[in-house]
Amino acid sequence: MESLNFVIFGITSNLAQIKLIPALYDLAEANMLPANTNIIGISRHPKDFRELQDYFKEVLSQENRHHQHKIKPEVFEILTKNISHVAGHAEDAKLYRDLEDHLSKLNTNTEHANTIFYLATYPELYEKIFSNLKNFGLNKSDKGWVRVIIEKPIGNDLQSAKQLNNLLSEYFTEDQIYRLDHYLGKETLQNILTFRFANNIFEHLINKDHIDHIQVSALEDFGIGQRGGYYDSVGALKDVGQNHQLQMVAFATMDRPLHFTSEEITKKRIEILKSLVPMPNKVVFGQYKGYKEEKNINPNSQTDTYYALKSEIENERFKGVPIYVRAGKKLKETVTEISIVFKATKPNVLIYRIQPNEGIVLKILTKKPGHTLELEETYMQFCYHDYGNALPDAYERLISDAINGDQTFFNHAEEVEAQWAFIDPLASQKTQVHEYGPGTWGPEEADKLIKEDGRSWLKPSNLFCKF
Repeated sequence: MESLNFVIFGITSNLAQIKLIPALYDLAEANMLPANTNIIGISRHPKDFRELQDYFKEVLSQENRHHQHKIKPEVFEILTKNISHVAGHAEDAKLYRDLEDHLSKLNTNTEHANTIFYLATYPELYEKIFSNLKNFGLNKSDKGWVRVIIEKPIGNDLQSAKQLNNLLSEYFTEDQIYRLDHYLGKETLQNILTFRFANNIFEHLINKDHIDHIQVSALEDFGIGQRGGYYDSVGALKDVGQNHQLQMVAFATMDRPLHFTSEEITKKRIEILKSLVPMPNKVVFGQYKGYKEEKNINPNSQTDTYYALKSEIENERFKGVPIYVRAGKKLKETVTEISIVFKATKPNVLIYRIQPNEGIVLKILTKKPGHTLELEETYMQFCYHDYGNALPDAYERLISDAINGDQTFFNHAEEVEAQWAFIDPLASQKTQVHEYGPGTWGPEEADKLIKEDGRSWLKPSNLFCKF
Protein backbone atom coordinates (compact mmCIF):
# COMPACT_ATOMS: atom_id res chain seq x y z
CA MET A 1 0.00 0.00 0.00
CA GLU A 2 1.23 3.53 -0.86
CA SER A 3 0.61 6.62 1.25
CA LEU A 4 1.38 10.35 1.29
CA ASN A 5 2.35 12.25 4.42
CA PHE A 6 1.66 15.95 3.89
CA VAL A 7 3.38 17.79 6.74
CA ILE A 8 2.55 21.48 7.20
CA PHE A 9 4.92 23.49 9.38
CA GLY A 10 2.69 26.35 10.57
CA ILE A 11 -0.73 24.72 10.29
CA THR A 12 -2.33 27.68 12.08
CA SER A 13 -0.62 30.33 9.93
CA ASN A 14 -2.50 32.75 7.71
CA LEU A 15 -1.07 31.01 4.65
CA ALA A 16 -2.41 27.64 5.79
CA GLN A 17 -5.84 29.12 6.47
CA ILE A 18 -6.21 31.19 3.30
CA LYS A 19 -4.44 28.94 0.79
CA LEU A 20 -3.30 25.48 1.85
CA ILE A 21 -6.27 23.96 3.67
CA PRO A 22 -8.77 25.20 1.04
CA ALA A 23 -6.50 23.86 -1.72
CA LEU A 24 -6.29 20.46 -0.02
CA TYR A 25 -10.08 20.41 0.28
CA ASP A 26 -10.44 21.13 -3.45
CA LEU A 27 -7.97 18.36 -4.28
CA ALA A 28 -9.97 15.96 -2.10
CA GLU A 29 -13.18 17.04 -3.82
CA ALA A 30 -11.58 16.45 -7.24
CA ASN A 31 -10.34 13.05 -6.07
CA MET A 32 -6.76 14.14 -6.75
CA LEU A 33 -5.23 13.29 -3.38
CA PRO A 34 -3.69 9.83 -2.99
CA ALA A 35 -6.16 7.47 -1.33
CA ASN A 36 -4.04 7.16 1.82
CA THR A 37 -3.14 10.78 2.54
CA ASN A 38 -2.14 11.80 6.05
CA ILE A 39 -2.19 15.53 6.77
CA ILE A 40 0.06 16.33 9.71
CA GLY A 41 -0.12 19.82 11.15
CA ILE A 42 2.70 21.34 13.18
CA SER A 43 2.30 24.30 15.50
CA ARG A 44 3.33 25.26 19.00
CA HIS A 45 0.13 24.38 20.85
CA PRO A 46 -1.18 20.79 20.97
CA LYS A 47 -4.43 19.85 19.21
CA ASP A 48 -6.20 16.52 19.48
CA PHE A 49 -8.09 15.04 16.53
CA ARG A 50 -11.42 16.68 17.35
CA GLU A 51 -9.82 20.10 17.93
CA LEU A 52 -7.92 19.85 14.65
CA GLN A 53 -11.06 18.78 12.78
CA ASP A 54 -13.00 21.70 14.25
CA TYR A 55 -10.16 24.01 13.21
CA PHE A 56 -10.31 22.73 9.62
CA LYS A 57 -14.09 23.22 9.58
CA GLU A 58 -13.72 26.78 10.88
CA VAL A 59 -11.06 27.59 8.27
CA LEU A 60 -13.12 26.22 5.38
CA SER A 61 -16.26 28.03 6.58
CA GLN A 62 -14.73 31.49 6.88
CA GLU A 63 -15.06 34.11 4.16
CA ASN A 64 -12.32 33.57 1.60
CA ARG A 65 -12.30 35.12 -1.86
CA HIS A 66 -10.11 32.25 -3.05
CA HIS A 67 -12.51 29.55 -1.84
CA GLN A 68 -16.15 30.45 -2.14
CA HIS A 69 -18.08 27.21 -2.60
CA LYS A 70 -20.01 25.19 -0.04
CA ILE A 71 -18.31 22.51 2.01
CA LYS A 72 -19.66 19.04 1.30
CA PRO A 73 -19.77 16.81 4.41
CA GLU A 74 -18.61 13.73 2.51
CA VAL A 75 -15.57 15.58 1.11
CA PHE A 76 -14.76 17.08 4.50
CA GLU A 77 -14.85 13.56 5.95
CA ILE A 78 -12.40 12.31 3.33
CA LEU A 79 -10.09 15.28 3.89
CA THR A 80 -10.00 15.05 7.68
CA LYS A 81 -10.22 11.33 8.38
CA ASN A 82 -6.42 11.08 8.59
CA ILE A 83 -5.43 14.44 10.04
CA SER A 84 -3.14 14.64 13.04
CA HIS A 85 -0.98 17.11 14.91
CA VAL A 86 2.52 17.30 16.35
CA ALA A 87 3.19 20.17 18.75
CA GLY A 88 6.48 21.94 19.31
CA HIS A 89 8.78 24.82 18.46
CA ALA A 90 10.55 24.78 15.12
CA GLU A 91 13.88 25.39 16.91
CA ASP A 92 13.42 22.50 19.35
CA ALA A 93 14.95 19.12 18.46
CA LYS A 94 12.22 17.38 20.48
CA LEU A 95 9.66 18.39 17.84
CA TYR A 96 11.55 16.42 15.18
CA ARG A 97 12.03 13.42 17.45
CA ASP A 98 8.25 13.42 18.02
CA LEU A 99 7.62 13.93 14.30
CA GLU A 100 9.94 11.04 13.40
CA ASP A 101 8.11 8.79 15.84
CA HIS A 102 4.71 9.96 14.56
CA LEU A 103 5.59 9.31 10.91
CA SER A 104 7.02 5.90 11.79
CA LYS A 105 3.71 4.90 13.35
CA LEU A 106 1.75 6.19 10.35
CA ASN A 107 4.01 4.23 8.00
CA THR A 108 4.05 0.96 9.99
CA ASN A 109 1.75 -0.92 7.64
CA THR A 110 2.79 0.96 4.51
CA GLU A 111 5.22 -0.45 1.98
CA HIS A 112 5.68 2.84 0.10
CA ALA A 113 5.35 6.14 2.02
CA ASN A 114 6.04 9.51 0.38
CA THR A 115 6.43 12.77 2.29
CA ILE A 116 6.00 16.47 1.50
CA PHE A 117 7.15 19.10 3.98
CA TYR A 118 5.36 22.40 3.36
CA LEU A 119 6.96 25.35 5.16
CA ALA A 120 4.19 27.84 5.89
CA THR A 121 6.58 29.63 8.24
CA TYR A 122 8.91 32.60 8.37
CA PRO A 123 12.08 32.16 6.25
CA GLU A 124 14.12 32.86 9.38
CA LEU A 125 13.12 29.38 10.61
CA TYR A 126 14.19 27.52 7.48
CA GLU A 127 17.73 26.67 8.56
CA LYS A 128 16.59 25.25 11.92
CA ILE A 129 13.88 23.20 10.22
CA PHE A 130 16.16 21.89 7.47
CA SER A 131 19.01 20.97 9.80
CA ASN A 132 16.69 19.17 12.23
CA LEU A 133 14.99 17.27 9.43
CA LYS A 134 18.42 16.07 8.32
CA ASN A 135 19.57 15.27 11.86
CA PHE A 136 16.62 12.93 12.30
CA GLY A 137 16.89 11.47 8.81
CA LEU A 138 13.62 13.00 7.67
CA ASN A 139 15.04 14.63 4.54
CA LYS A 140 15.38 11.17 2.98
CA SER A 141 13.37 7.98 3.10
CA ASP A 142 13.98 4.34 2.21
CA LYS A 143 10.25 3.89 1.68
CA GLY A 144 9.57 6.62 -0.87
CA TRP A 145 10.42 10.13 -2.00
CA VAL A 146 10.72 13.26 0.19
CA ARG A 147 10.01 16.78 -1.14
CA VAL A 148 10.02 20.23 0.42
CA ILE A 149 7.89 23.21 -0.64
CA ILE A 150 8.84 26.77 0.29
CA GLU A 151 7.07 30.00 -0.63
CA LYS A 152 8.32 33.18 -2.22
CA PRO A 153 10.07 35.41 -1.36
CA ILE A 154 13.23 33.39 -1.92
CA GLY A 155 15.55 35.89 -0.26
CA ASN A 156 15.26 39.68 -0.34
CA ASP A 157 18.14 40.35 -2.75
CA LEU A 158 20.58 38.37 -4.88
CA GLN A 159 22.99 37.66 -2.05
CA SER A 160 20.34 36.36 0.36
CA ALA A 161 18.72 34.32 -2.45
CA LYS A 162 22.05 32.64 -3.14
CA GLN A 163 22.50 31.96 0.56
CA LEU A 164 19.06 30.35 0.77
CA ASN A 165 19.64 28.27 -2.35
CA ASN A 166 22.98 27.13 -0.94
CA LEU A 167 21.26 26.28 2.33
CA LEU A 168 18.63 24.23 0.53
CA SER A 169 21.28 22.34 -1.42
CA GLU A 170 22.99 21.31 1.84
CA TYR A 171 19.94 19.33 2.91
CA PHE A 172 18.04 18.47 -0.28
CA THR A 173 18.76 17.71 -3.92
CA GLU A 174 17.30 20.07 -6.55
CA ASP A 175 14.69 17.50 -7.61
CA GLN A 176 13.37 17.53 -4.02
CA ILE A 177 12.99 21.34 -3.84
CA TYR A 178 9.78 23.08 -4.93
CA ARG A 179 10.03 26.88 -4.77
CA LEU A 180 6.45 28.06 -5.07
CA ASP A 181 5.32 31.28 -6.75
CA HIS A 182 1.55 30.92 -7.01
CA TYR A 183 1.42 33.03 -10.19
CA LEU A 184 3.08 30.15 -12.03
CA GLY A 185 0.04 28.06 -11.15
CA LYS A 186 -2.51 30.42 -12.69
CA GLU A 187 -4.44 28.88 -15.57
CA THR A 188 -4.30 31.99 -17.73
CA LEU A 189 -0.53 32.37 -17.36
CA GLN A 190 0.09 28.73 -18.24
CA ASN A 191 -2.25 28.99 -21.22
CA ILE A 192 0.02 31.62 -22.80
CA LEU A 193 2.40 28.81 -23.73
CA THR A 194 -0.36 26.80 -25.39
CA PHE A 195 -1.75 29.85 -27.18
CA ARG A 196 1.67 30.79 -28.54
CA PHE A 197 3.19 27.44 -29.40
CA ALA A 198 0.16 25.29 -30.32
CA ASN A 199 -1.06 27.86 -32.86
CA ASN A 200 0.90 29.14 -35.84
CA ILE A 201 -1.14 32.33 -36.28
CA PHE A 202 0.64 34.77 -33.95
CA GLU A 203 4.01 33.36 -32.96
CA HIS A 204 5.78 34.57 -36.13
CA LEU A 205 4.58 38.10 -35.23
CA ILE A 206 6.08 38.09 -31.71
CA ASN A 207 9.31 39.90 -32.54
CA LYS A 208 10.88 43.32 -33.10
CA ASP A 209 9.61 43.55 -36.70
CA HIS A 210 5.97 43.58 -35.65
CA ILE A 211 5.83 44.64 -31.98
CA ASP A 212 5.97 48.31 -30.99
CA HIS A 213 6.19 47.66 -27.26
CA ILE A 214 4.95 45.46 -24.41
CA GLN A 215 3.11 46.53 -21.25
CA VAL A 216 2.77 44.39 -18.11
CA SER A 217 0.40 45.64 -15.42
CA ALA A 218 -0.56 44.30 -11.98
CA LEU A 219 -2.92 46.90 -10.54
CA GLU A 220 -5.02 46.68 -7.37
CA ASP A 221 -7.74 48.99 -6.10
CA PHE A 222 -7.17 47.95 -2.47
CA GLY A 223 -4.42 48.68 0.03
CA ILE A 224 -2.12 46.52 2.12
CA GLY A 225 -4.84 45.25 4.48
CA GLN A 226 -3.37 43.40 7.45
CA ARG A 227 0.03 42.85 5.79
CA GLY A 228 1.61 46.06 7.12
CA GLY A 229 4.41 44.46 9.15
CA TYR A 230 5.58 42.39 6.19
CA TYR A 231 4.82 44.81 3.37
CA ASP A 232 6.64 47.78 4.87
CA SER A 233 9.87 45.79 4.91
CA VAL A 234 9.51 44.70 1.28
CA GLY A 235 7.55 47.10 -0.95
CA ALA A 236 5.83 46.60 -4.29
CA LEU A 237 8.91 46.01 -6.44
CA LYS A 238 10.16 43.11 -4.35
CA ASP A 239 6.69 41.83 -3.44
CA VAL A 240 5.36 41.35 -6.99
CA GLY A 241 7.96 42.73 -9.40
CA GLN A 242 10.80 40.34 -8.61
CA ASN A 243 8.59 37.28 -9.07
CA HIS A 244 5.07 37.59 -10.54
CA GLN A 245 5.69 40.22 -13.15
CA LEU A 246 9.05 38.94 -14.33
CA GLN A 247 7.40 35.57 -14.83
CA MET A 248 4.68 37.28 -16.90
CA VAL A 249 7.36 38.85 -19.09
CA ALA A 250 9.12 35.50 -19.46
CA PHE A 251 5.99 33.59 -20.50
CA ALA A 252 5.07 36.24 -23.08
CA THR A 253 8.52 36.45 -24.71
CA MET A 254 10.36 33.14 -24.18
CA ASP A 255 11.36 31.07 -27.20
CA ARG A 256 9.67 27.80 -28.03
CA PRO A 257 11.15 24.99 -25.92
CA LEU A 258 12.58 22.03 -27.83
CA HIS A 259 10.33 19.75 -25.78
CA PHE A 260 7.54 20.60 -23.39
CA THR A 261 9.36 19.27 -20.35
CA SER A 262 10.07 20.95 -17.04
CA GLU A 263 13.76 21.29 -17.88
CA GLU A 264 13.21 22.84 -21.32
CA ILE A 265 10.44 25.27 -20.29
CA THR A 266 12.46 26.41 -17.27
CA LYS A 267 15.55 26.81 -19.46
CA LYS A 268 13.69 29.16 -21.84
CA ARG A 269 12.31 31.23 -18.96
CA ILE A 270 15.80 31.61 -17.52
CA GLU A 271 17.18 32.72 -20.90
CA ILE A 272 14.70 35.62 -20.98
CA LEU A 273 15.32 36.61 -17.36
CA LYS A 274 19.07 36.72 -17.95
CA SER A 275 18.54 38.81 -21.09
CA LEU A 276 16.39 41.48 -19.41
CA VAL A 277 18.26 44.77 -19.12
CA PRO A 278 17.84 46.67 -15.82
CA MET A 279 17.63 50.43 -16.37
CA PRO A 280 18.09 52.12 -12.99
CA ASN A 281 17.44 55.55 -14.51
CA LYS A 282 14.08 54.34 -15.89
CA VAL A 283 12.23 53.38 -12.72
CA VAL A 284 9.65 55.36 -10.72
CA PHE A 285 8.49 54.59 -7.19
CA GLY A 286 5.23 55.73 -5.59
CA GLN A 287 3.36 55.53 -2.29
CA TYR A 288 -0.37 56.06 -1.88
CA LYS A 289 -1.56 58.89 0.30
CA GLY A 290 -2.54 57.52 3.71
CA TYR A 291 -0.14 54.58 3.62
CA LYS A 292 1.80 55.85 6.63
CA GLU A 293 -1.41 55.75 8.70
CA GLU A 294 -1.96 52.04 7.98
CA LYS A 295 -1.51 49.48 10.76
CA ASN A 296 2.11 48.47 11.57
CA ILE A 297 3.63 51.05 9.21
CA ASN A 298 6.61 53.22 10.11
CA PRO A 299 5.34 56.83 10.15
CA ASN A 300 8.46 57.86 8.19
CA SER A 301 8.23 54.98 5.74
CA GLN A 302 9.62 55.36 2.23
CA THR A 303 8.31 51.96 1.14
CA ASP A 304 7.01 51.78 -2.41
CA THR A 305 3.39 50.75 -2.91
CA TYR A 306 3.76 51.44 -6.65
CA TYR A 307 6.48 51.22 -9.22
CA ALA A 308 6.85 51.60 -12.97
CA LEU A 309 9.92 50.64 -14.97
CA LYS A 310 11.24 50.32 -18.48
CA SER A 311 13.36 47.46 -19.74
CA GLU A 312 14.44 45.67 -22.91
CA ILE A 313 15.39 42.13 -23.82
CA GLU A 314 18.96 41.90 -25.01
CA ASN A 315 18.53 39.37 -27.79
CA GLU A 316 18.11 39.52 -31.55
CA ARG A 317 14.40 38.70 -31.50
CA PHE A 318 13.32 41.63 -29.33
CA LYS A 319 16.18 44.07 -29.82
CA GLY A 320 14.90 47.62 -29.35
CA VAL A 321 11.40 46.63 -28.18
CA PRO A 322 10.63 48.53 -24.94
CA ILE A 323 8.94 46.67 -22.10
CA TYR A 324 7.03 48.77 -19.58
CA VAL A 325 6.09 47.20 -16.25
CA ARG A 326 3.92 48.72 -13.53
CA ALA A 327 2.26 47.53 -10.34
CA GLY A 328 0.66 49.14 -7.35
CA LYS A 329 -2.00 49.32 -4.68
CA LYS A 330 -4.94 51.66 -4.03
CA LEU A 331 -5.27 52.37 -7.76
CA LYS A 332 -8.34 52.99 -9.92
CA GLU A 333 -8.99 49.37 -10.90
CA THR A 334 -7.87 45.85 -10.10
CA VAL A 335 -6.44 44.20 -13.21
CA THR A 336 -3.46 42.04 -14.13
CA GLU A 337 -2.61 41.68 -17.79
CA ILE A 338 0.09 41.52 -20.46
CA SER A 339 -0.45 43.69 -23.53
CA ILE A 340 1.49 43.07 -26.74
CA VAL A 341 1.12 46.29 -28.76
CA PHE A 342 1.69 45.77 -32.47
CA LYS A 343 3.00 48.39 -34.87
CA ALA A 344 0.19 50.35 -36.57
CA THR A 345 -1.33 53.80 -36.71
CA LYS A 346 -4.09 52.58 -34.40
CA PRO A 347 -2.34 49.60 -32.88
CA ASN A 348 -3.70 46.10 -32.62
CA VAL A 349 -3.15 44.73 -29.13
CA LEU A 350 -2.92 41.13 -27.98
CA ILE A 351 -3.98 40.98 -24.32
CA TYR A 352 -3.41 38.15 -21.88
CA ARG A 353 -5.81 38.99 -19.03
CA ILE A 354 -4.66 37.17 -15.91
CA GLN A 355 -7.39 38.63 -13.70
CA PRO A 356 -10.26 39.50 -13.53
CA ASN A 357 -12.39 38.48 -16.57
CA GLU A 358 -9.68 35.96 -17.43
CA GLY A 359 -9.07 35.40 -21.12
CA ILE A 360 -6.98 36.06 -24.22
CA VAL A 361 -8.15 38.94 -26.37
CA LEU A 362 -7.13 40.57 -29.64
CA LYS A 363 -8.05 44.22 -30.07
CA ILE A 364 -8.82 44.94 -33.73
CA LEU A 365 -10.49 47.51 -35.97
CA THR A 366 -13.75 46.64 -37.70
CA LYS A 367 -16.29 48.52 -39.81
CA LYS A 368 -19.06 50.00 -37.74
CA PRO A 369 -22.46 48.83 -39.07
CA GLY A 370 -24.04 51.49 -41.27
CA HIS A 371 -23.89 53.15 -44.70
CA THR A 372 -20.58 54.95 -44.14
CA LEU A 373 -17.09 53.53 -43.77
CA GLU A 374 -16.47 54.19 -40.12
CA LEU A 375 -14.04 52.11 -38.10
CA GLU A 376 -14.39 51.11 -34.46
CA GLU A 377 -12.28 49.16 -31.99
CA THR A 378 -13.60 45.76 -30.96
CA TYR A 379 -12.33 42.48 -29.51
CA MET A 380 -11.89 38.90 -30.65
CA GLN A 381 -11.85 36.96 -27.41
CA PHE A 382 -11.36 33.63 -25.69
CA CYS A 383 -12.97 33.78 -22.24
CA TYR A 384 -12.61 31.24 -19.45
CA HIS A 385 -16.05 31.89 -18.02
CA ASP A 386 -17.54 30.42 -21.19
CA TYR A 387 -16.58 27.02 -19.82
CA GLY A 388 -18.95 27.48 -16.90
CA ASN A 389 -16.55 26.10 -14.29
CA ALA A 390 -14.44 28.05 -11.85
CA LEU A 391 -10.74 28.11 -12.71
CA PRO A 392 -8.67 25.76 -10.57
CA ASP A 393 -6.93 27.61 -7.79
CA ALA A 394 -3.19 28.10 -8.31
CA TYR A 395 -2.33 26.40 -5.00
CA GLU A 396 -4.55 23.45 -5.86
CA ARG A 397 -2.72 23.00 -9.16
CA LEU A 398 0.78 23.45 -7.72
CA ILE A 399 0.27 21.12 -4.77
CA SER A 400 -0.98 18.51 -7.22
CA ASP A 401 2.11 19.09 -9.38
CA ALA A 402 4.38 18.64 -6.35
CA ILE A 403 2.64 15.38 -5.45
CA ASN A 404 3.16 14.18 -9.03
CA GLY A 405 6.79 15.33 -9.14
CA ASP A 406 6.27 17.97 -11.84
CA GLN A 407 8.54 21.00 -11.30
CA THR A 408 7.58 22.80 -14.54
CA PHE A 409 5.78 25.65 -12.82
CA PHE A 410 8.07 25.99 -9.82
CA ASN A 411 11.17 28.18 -9.66
CA HIS A 412 14.64 26.78 -10.18
CA ALA A 413 17.53 28.19 -8.13
CA GLU A 414 19.11 29.75 -11.23
CA GLU A 415 15.80 31.34 -12.16
CA VAL A 416 15.35 32.99 -8.76
CA GLU A 417 18.86 34.38 -8.87
CA ALA A 418 18.36 35.77 -12.38
CA GLN A 419 15.26 37.61 -11.15
CA TRP A 420 17.13 39.19 -8.26
CA ALA A 421 20.06 40.11 -10.52
CA PHE A 422 17.59 42.21 -12.52
CA ILE A 423 15.80 43.73 -9.51
CA ASP A 424 18.75 44.65 -7.28
CA PRO A 425 20.05 47.57 -9.42
CA LEU A 426 16.52 49.01 -9.56
CA ALA A 427 15.84 48.63 -5.84
CA SER A 428 19.11 50.35 -4.99
CA GLN A 429 18.00 53.33 -7.10
CA LYS A 430 15.06 54.18 -4.82
CA THR A 431 15.98 57.67 -3.71
CA GLN A 432 12.54 59.26 -4.01
CA VAL A 433 9.02 57.89 -3.52
CA HIS A 434 6.28 59.96 -5.17
CA GLU A 435 2.94 60.29 -3.43
CA TYR A 436 -0.22 59.51 -5.41
CA GLY A 437 -3.89 59.71 -4.56
CA PRO A 438 -5.95 56.56 -3.93
CA GLY A 439 -8.21 55.80 -6.87
CA THR A 440 -5.78 57.18 -9.46
CA TRP A 441 -3.52 55.30 -11.87
CA GLY A 442 -0.42 56.15 -9.83
CA PRO A 443 2.05 59.06 -9.66
CA GLU A 444 2.39 61.49 -12.56
CA GLU A 445 6.08 60.61 -12.83
CA ALA A 446 5.06 57.13 -14.10
CA ASP A 447 3.13 58.74 -16.95
CA LYS A 448 6.19 60.83 -17.83
CA LEU A 449 8.33 57.69 -17.93
CA ILE A 450 6.41 56.21 -20.85
CA LYS A 451 5.43 59.52 -22.50
CA GLU A 452 9.12 60.33 -22.97
CA ASP A 453 9.07 57.57 -25.61
CA GLY A 454 5.93 58.90 -27.30
CA ARG A 455 3.70 56.22 -25.76
CA SER A 456 1.13 56.06 -22.96
CA TRP A 457 -0.15 53.50 -20.51
CA LEU A 458 -3.08 51.51 -21.83
CA LYS A 459 -6.33 51.90 -19.94
CA PRO A 460 -7.50 48.40 -19.03
CA SER A 461 -10.78 47.56 -20.73
CA ASN A 462 -13.77 46.09 -18.94
CA LEU A 463 -15.59 45.44 -22.23
CA PHE A 464 -14.34 41.91 -22.84
CA CYS A 465 -14.91 38.58 -21.12
CA LYS A 466 -17.68 39.95 -18.91
CA PHE A 467 -20.01 37.54 -17.17
